[in-house]
Amino acid sequence: MEVVNPIPIYVLLNMQFFDTFKNSINQPVGVIEGHSIFIKREDLLHPVVSGNKFRKLNYIFKEIVAQDVSMAITFGGAFSNHLAATACVGKLLGVKTIGIVRGEEWQNKISESATLSYCVLMGMQLCCISRHAYTQKETATEVQAILKKQSKYRLIPEGGTEALAVRGCTEILNPNDVAFDVICTSVGTGGTLAGLVQASFEKQTVLGFNALKNPEVSKFVSNQAPQRNWEINEDYTFGGYAKTTPMLIDFMNTFYKQYQIPLDPVYTGKMLFAIFDLIKKKQWRWGKQILAIHTGGLQGVVGMNRQLEKKNLPILSYQRRLP
Repeated sequence: MEVVNPIPIYVLLNMQFFDTFKNSINQPVGVIEGHSIFIKREDLLHPVVSGNKFRKLNYIFKEIVAQDVSMAITFGGAFSNHLAATACVGKLLGVKTIGIVRGEEWQNKISESATLSYCVLMGMQLCCISRHAYTQKETATEVQAILKKQSKYRLIPEGGTEALAVRGCTEILNPNDVAFDVICTSVGTGGTLAGLVQASFEKQTVLGFNALKNPEVSKFVSNQAPQRNWEINEDYTFGGYAKTTPMLIDFMNTFYKQYQIPLDPVYTGKMLFAIFDLIKKKQWRWGKQILAIHTGGLQGVVGMNRQLEKKNLPILSYQRRLP
Protein backbone atom coordinates (compact mmCIF):
# COMPACT_ATOMS: atom_id res chain seq x y z
CA MET A 1 0.00 0.00 0.00
CA GLU A 2 1.33 3.41 -0.94
CA VAL A 3 1.97 5.64 2.03
CA VAL A 4 0.74 9.17 1.46
CA ASN A 5 2.43 11.84 3.55
CA PRO A 6 -0.20 13.84 5.46
CA ILE A 7 -0.37 17.52 4.62
CA PRO A 8 1.02 19.51 7.59
CA ILE A 9 -1.68 21.29 9.57
CA TYR A 10 -0.11 24.72 9.04
CA VAL A 11 -0.30 24.17 5.29
CA LEU A 12 -3.96 23.17 5.53
CA LEU A 13 -4.66 26.32 7.53
CA ASN A 14 -2.69 28.51 5.12
CA MET A 15 -4.48 26.99 2.13
CA GLN A 16 -7.58 28.74 3.42
CA PHE A 17 -5.79 31.92 2.34
CA PHE A 18 -7.11 31.41 -1.19
CA ASP A 19 -10.65 30.89 0.04
CA THR A 20 -10.70 33.99 2.24
CA PHE A 21 -11.41 36.35 -0.65
CA LYS A 22 -14.15 35.74 -3.17
CA ASN A 23 -15.42 38.97 -4.68
CA SER A 24 -13.55 42.24 -4.92
CA ILE A 25 -15.33 45.60 -4.87
CA ASN A 26 -16.32 47.55 -7.96
CA GLN A 27 -15.21 51.10 -7.20
CA PRO A 28 -16.99 53.81 -9.18
CA VAL A 29 -14.72 56.26 -10.97
CA GLY A 30 -17.47 58.41 -12.39
CA VAL A 31 -19.36 59.25 -15.54
CA ILE A 32 -17.05 60.26 -18.36
CA GLU A 33 -18.79 61.72 -21.43
CA GLY A 34 -21.89 59.64 -20.73
CA HIS A 35 -20.09 56.39 -19.87
CA SER A 36 -20.10 54.99 -16.33
CA ILE A 37 -16.68 53.63 -15.36
CA PHE A 38 -16.01 51.24 -12.49
CA ILE A 39 -12.75 49.60 -11.43
CA LYS A 40 -12.79 46.11 -9.95
CA ARG A 41 -10.22 46.40 -7.15
CA GLU A 42 -8.53 43.03 -7.47
CA ASP A 43 -5.37 44.80 -6.33
CA LEU A 44 -6.80 44.87 -2.79
CA LEU A 45 -6.99 41.08 -2.44
CA HIS A 46 -3.49 40.89 -0.94
CA PRO A 47 -0.44 43.21 -0.68
CA VAL A 48 1.74 40.89 -2.81
CA VAL A 49 -0.42 38.08 -4.21
CA SER A 50 -2.84 40.56 -5.68
CA GLY A 51 -5.03 40.86 -8.73
CA ASN A 52 -4.76 38.22 -11.40
CA LYS A 53 -1.75 36.59 -9.69
CA PHE A 54 -4.00 35.66 -6.76
CA ARG A 55 -6.50 34.14 -9.17
CA LYS A 56 -3.92 32.36 -11.31
CA LEU A 57 -1.96 30.77 -8.48
CA ASN A 58 -5.02 29.62 -6.54
CA TYR A 59 -5.66 26.29 -8.26
CA ILE A 60 -2.03 25.79 -9.30
CA PHE A 61 -0.81 25.73 -5.70
CA LYS A 62 -3.80 23.73 -4.51
CA GLU A 63 -2.74 21.07 -7.00
CA ILE A 64 0.91 21.33 -5.91
CA VAL A 65 -0.03 20.74 -2.27
CA ALA A 66 -2.50 17.95 -3.09
CA GLN A 67 0.16 16.11 -5.11
CA ASP A 68 2.79 16.58 -2.38
CA VAL A 69 5.16 18.41 -4.73
CA SER A 70 7.94 20.14 -2.80
CA MET A 71 9.30 22.47 -5.49
CA ALA A 72 7.73 25.04 -7.83
CA ILE A 73 9.83 26.44 -10.67
CA THR A 74 8.75 29.40 -12.76
CA PHE A 75 9.92 32.28 -14.96
CA GLY A 76 9.88 36.07 -14.94
CA GLY A 77 11.70 39.36 -15.36
CA ALA A 78 13.48 41.41 -12.72
CA PHE A 79 10.26 43.26 -11.83
CA SER A 80 7.87 40.36 -12.32
CA ASN A 81 4.67 40.42 -10.27
CA HIS A 82 4.39 36.70 -10.92
CA LEU A 83 7.79 35.90 -9.40
CA ALA A 84 7.01 37.92 -6.26
CA ALA A 85 3.58 36.30 -5.87
CA THR A 86 4.95 32.78 -6.42
CA ALA A 87 7.71 33.33 -3.85
CA CYS A 88 5.17 34.62 -1.34
CA VAL A 89 2.73 31.73 -1.77
CA GLY A 90 5.57 29.21 -1.70
CA LYS A 91 6.77 30.60 1.62
CA LEU A 92 3.23 30.56 2.98
CA LEU A 93 2.62 26.93 2.02
CA GLY A 94 6.06 25.51 2.68
CA VAL A 95 6.79 24.89 -1.01
CA LYS A 96 10.32 25.63 -2.17
CA THR A 97 10.57 27.91 -5.20
CA ILE A 98 13.04 28.61 -7.98
CA GLY A 99 12.74 31.65 -10.22
CA ILE A 100 14.34 31.65 -13.67
CA VAL A 101 15.07 35.33 -14.30
CA ARG A 102 15.37 36.94 -17.74
CA GLY A 103 18.79 38.59 -18.06
CA GLU A 104 22.02 37.13 -16.64
CA GLU A 105 23.16 40.63 -15.70
CA TRP A 106 20.78 40.55 -12.75
CA GLN A 107 22.73 37.78 -10.99
CA ASN A 108 25.17 40.35 -9.58
CA LYS A 109 22.72 43.18 -8.92
CA ILE A 110 19.71 41.56 -7.32
CA SER A 111 19.69 44.31 -4.68
CA GLU A 112 18.83 46.82 -7.42
CA SER A 113 15.45 45.15 -7.93
CA ALA A 114 12.98 45.43 -5.05
CA THR A 115 11.09 42.50 -6.60
CA LEU A 116 14.07 40.14 -6.77
CA SER A 117 15.21 41.17 -3.29
CA TYR A 118 11.76 40.29 -1.97
CA CYS A 119 11.85 36.92 -3.75
CA VAL A 120 15.15 36.10 -2.02
CA LEU A 121 13.67 37.19 1.32
CA MET A 122 10.82 34.73 0.73
CA GLY A 123 13.33 31.94 0.16
CA MET A 124 13.16 31.76 -3.62
CA GLN A 125 16.32 30.59 -5.35
CA LEU A 126 17.05 32.83 -8.33
CA CYS A 127 18.81 31.70 -11.50
CA CYS A 128 19.48 34.52 -13.95
CA ILE A 129 20.02 33.37 -17.53
CA SER A 130 20.74 35.11 -20.82
CA ARG A 131 17.89 36.71 -22.69
CA HIS A 132 18.52 34.38 -25.62
CA ALA A 133 18.28 31.30 -23.41
CA TYR A 134 15.19 32.75 -21.77
CA THR A 135 13.33 32.82 -25.09
CA GLN A 136 13.67 29.03 -25.18
CA LYS A 137 12.35 28.67 -21.61
CA GLU A 138 12.51 25.09 -20.25
CA THR A 139 14.29 23.71 -23.33
CA ALA A 140 17.32 25.96 -22.79
CA THR A 141 20.50 24.19 -21.65
CA GLU A 142 20.76 26.37 -18.53
CA VAL A 143 17.19 25.58 -17.50
CA GLN A 144 17.55 21.87 -18.24
CA ALA A 145 20.56 21.79 -15.91
CA ILE A 146 18.41 23.27 -13.13
CA LEU A 147 15.52 20.89 -13.73
CA LYS A 148 17.75 17.79 -13.69
CA LYS A 149 18.77 18.61 -10.13
CA GLN A 150 15.16 18.37 -8.93
CA SER A 151 13.51 15.02 -8.21
CA LYS A 152 9.91 16.22 -8.05
CA TYR A 153 8.81 19.67 -9.13
CA ARG A 154 5.96 21.61 -10.70
CA LEU A 155 6.84 23.85 -13.64
CA ILE A 156 4.69 26.98 -13.75
CA PRO A 157 4.69 28.92 -17.06
CA GLU A 158 5.74 32.55 -17.25
CA GLY A 159 2.98 34.72 -15.84
CA GLY A 160 1.35 31.57 -14.44
CA THR A 161 -0.75 31.21 -17.57
CA GLU A 162 -2.12 27.69 -18.05
CA ALA A 163 -5.52 25.98 -17.86
CA LEU A 164 -5.68 26.08 -14.03
CA ALA A 165 -4.79 29.78 -14.09
CA VAL A 166 -7.58 30.48 -16.58
CA ARG A 167 -9.97 28.61 -14.29
CA GLY A 168 -8.94 30.89 -11.44
CA CYS A 169 -9.45 34.00 -13.56
CA THR A 170 -13.04 32.97 -14.35
CA GLU A 171 -13.76 33.83 -10.71
CA ILE A 172 -12.89 37.52 -11.16
CA LEU A 173 -16.41 38.21 -12.40
CA ASN A 174 -19.48 37.47 -10.28
CA PRO A 175 -23.25 37.53 -10.95
CA ASN A 176 -23.48 41.21 -9.98
CA ASP A 177 -21.25 42.09 -12.95
CA VAL A 178 -23.93 41.13 -15.47
CA ALA A 179 -24.97 44.80 -15.64
CA PHE A 180 -21.76 45.87 -17.39
CA ASP A 181 -21.58 46.24 -21.16
CA VAL A 182 -17.79 46.25 -21.55
CA ILE A 183 -15.19 44.38 -19.47
CA CYS A 184 -11.65 45.73 -19.87
CA THR A 185 -8.37 44.14 -18.83
CA SER A 186 -4.69 44.54 -19.52
CA VAL A 187 -3.06 41.61 -21.32
CA GLY A 188 0.33 39.98 -20.88
CA THR A 189 0.24 36.24 -21.52
CA GLY A 190 -3.53 36.04 -22.08
CA GLY A 191 -4.65 33.96 -19.10
CA THR A 192 -6.70 36.70 -17.47
CA LEU A 193 -8.38 37.64 -20.74
CA ALA A 194 -9.25 33.99 -21.44
CA GLY A 195 -10.77 33.58 -17.98
CA LEU A 196 -12.83 36.75 -18.31
CA VAL A 197 -14.11 35.67 -21.72
CA GLN A 198 -15.15 32.29 -20.33
CA ALA A 199 -16.98 33.96 -17.44
CA SER A 200 -18.49 36.83 -19.40
CA PHE A 201 -22.24 37.22 -19.65
CA GLU A 202 -24.40 37.38 -22.74
CA LYS A 203 -24.12 40.63 -24.72
CA GLN A 204 -20.94 41.66 -22.91
CA THR A 205 -17.79 42.63 -24.82
CA VAL A 206 -14.41 41.79 -23.30
CA LEU A 207 -11.66 44.13 -24.42
CA GLY A 208 -8.00 43.35 -23.74
CA PHE A 209 -5.19 45.89 -23.97
CA ASN A 210 -1.84 44.34 -24.82
CA ALA A 211 1.17 45.38 -22.74
CA LEU A 212 3.31 44.14 -25.63
CA LYS A 213 2.60 42.94 -29.14
CA ASN A 214 2.41 39.16 -29.00
CA PRO A 215 0.46 37.23 -31.68
CA GLU A 216 0.52 34.08 -29.53
CA VAL A 217 -1.91 35.66 -27.06
CA SER A 218 -4.82 35.62 -29.52
CA LYS A 219 -4.15 31.96 -30.31
CA PHE A 220 -4.11 31.08 -26.62
CA VAL A 221 -7.38 32.88 -25.88
CA SER A 222 -9.07 31.30 -28.90
CA ASN A 223 -8.02 27.85 -27.72
CA GLN A 224 -9.22 28.47 -24.16
CA ALA A 225 -12.53 30.25 -24.77
CA PRO A 226 -15.16 29.27 -27.34
CA GLN A 227 -16.87 32.68 -27.17
CA ARG A 228 -16.08 35.30 -29.78
CA ASN A 229 -17.15 38.38 -27.82
CA TRP A 230 -13.61 39.63 -27.29
CA GLU A 231 -10.91 41.60 -29.01
CA ILE A 232 -7.36 42.77 -28.32
CA ASN A 233 -6.19 46.35 -28.77
CA GLU A 234 -2.47 46.83 -29.42
CA ASP A 235 -2.47 50.61 -29.81
CA TYR A 236 -1.44 51.43 -26.24
CA THR A 237 1.74 49.44 -25.54
CA PHE A 238 3.78 52.65 -25.13
CA GLY A 239 6.77 51.06 -26.80
CA GLY A 240 6.53 47.58 -25.31
CA TYR A 241 6.55 45.62 -22.09
CA ALA A 242 7.52 47.72 -19.04
CA LYS A 243 8.10 50.74 -21.29
CA THR A 244 6.62 54.10 -20.35
CA THR A 245 6.50 57.69 -21.54
CA PRO A 246 6.22 60.98 -19.61
CA MET A 247 2.66 61.26 -20.96
CA LEU A 248 1.69 57.92 -19.39
CA ILE A 249 3.33 58.78 -16.06
CA ASP A 250 1.55 62.15 -16.02
CA PHE A 251 -1.79 60.45 -16.69
CA MET A 252 -1.24 57.96 -13.86
CA ASN A 253 -0.26 60.69 -11.39
CA THR A 254 -3.30 62.76 -12.35
CA PHE A 255 -5.54 59.71 -12.08
CA TYR A 256 -4.22 58.94 -8.60
CA LYS A 257 -4.62 62.54 -7.46
CA GLN A 258 -8.22 62.63 -8.67
CA TYR A 259 -9.45 59.14 -7.72
CA GLN A 260 -6.92 57.90 -5.11
CA ILE A 261 -6.48 54.67 -7.05
CA PRO A 262 -2.85 53.70 -7.72
CA LEU A 263 -2.14 52.08 -11.08
CA ASP A 264 0.88 50.06 -12.16
CA PRO A 265 2.85 51.31 -15.19
CA VAL A 266 3.18 47.93 -16.92
CA TYR A 267 -0.48 46.97 -17.15
CA THR A 268 -3.34 48.87 -15.52
CA GLY A 269 -1.90 52.32 -16.18
CA LYS A 270 -1.86 51.67 -19.91
CA MET A 271 -5.33 50.13 -19.82
CA LEU A 272 -6.93 53.12 -18.07
CA PHE A 273 -5.12 55.55 -20.37
CA ALA A 274 -6.54 53.60 -23.32
CA ILE A 275 -10.09 53.59 -21.94
CA PHE A 276 -10.09 57.36 -21.40
CA ASP A 277 -8.56 57.94 -24.83
CA LEU A 278 -11.10 55.70 -26.58
CA ILE A 279 -13.93 57.54 -24.86
CA LYS A 280 -12.55 60.82 -26.19
CA LYS A 281 -12.45 59.25 -29.65
CA LYS A 282 -16.11 58.18 -29.36
CA GLN A 283 -15.29 54.46 -29.46
CA TRP A 284 -18.58 53.55 -27.79
CA ARG A 285 -22.13 54.80 -28.11
CA TRP A 286 -23.32 56.96 -25.24
CA GLY A 287 -24.27 55.32 -21.96
CA LYS A 288 -22.00 52.27 -21.70
CA GLN A 289 -21.33 50.61 -18.35
CA ILE A 290 -17.59 49.89 -18.36
CA LEU A 291 -15.81 47.66 -15.84
CA ALA A 292 -11.99 47.84 -15.78
CA ILE A 293 -10.15 45.05 -13.96
CA HIS A 294 -7.32 46.23 -11.70
CA THR A 295 -4.87 43.32 -11.97
CA GLY A 296 -2.57 44.52 -9.18
CA GLY A 297 1.17 44.68 -9.78
CA LEU A 298 1.76 47.72 -7.59
CA GLN A 299 4.90 46.15 -6.12
CA GLY A 300 6.63 47.01 -9.39
CA VAL A 301 6.19 50.76 -8.94
CA VAL A 302 9.27 51.02 -6.69
CA GLY A 303 11.51 49.42 -9.30
CA MET A 304 10.00 51.46 -12.12
CA ASN A 305 10.61 54.70 -10.24
CA ARG A 306 14.25 53.73 -9.70
CA GLN A 307 14.69 53.16 -13.43
CA LEU A 308 12.98 56.46 -14.29
CA GLU A 309 15.12 58.38 -11.78
CA LYS A 310 18.29 56.98 -13.37
CA LYS A 311 17.13 58.42 -16.69
CA ASN A 312 16.16 61.71 -15.06
CA LEU A 313 12.53 61.18 -16.12
CA PRO A 314 9.29 62.00 -14.26
CA ILE A 315 8.36 59.37 -11.66
CA LEU A 316 5.11 58.16 -10.15
CA SER A 317 4.06 60.17 -7.10
CA TYR A 318 3.14 57.03 -5.17
CA GLN A 319 4.71 53.67 -4.56
CA ARG A 320 3.93 50.63 -2.48
CA ARG A 321 6.78 48.76 -0.86
CA LEU A 322 6.54 45.02 -0.43
CA PRO A 323 5.77 43.92 3.15
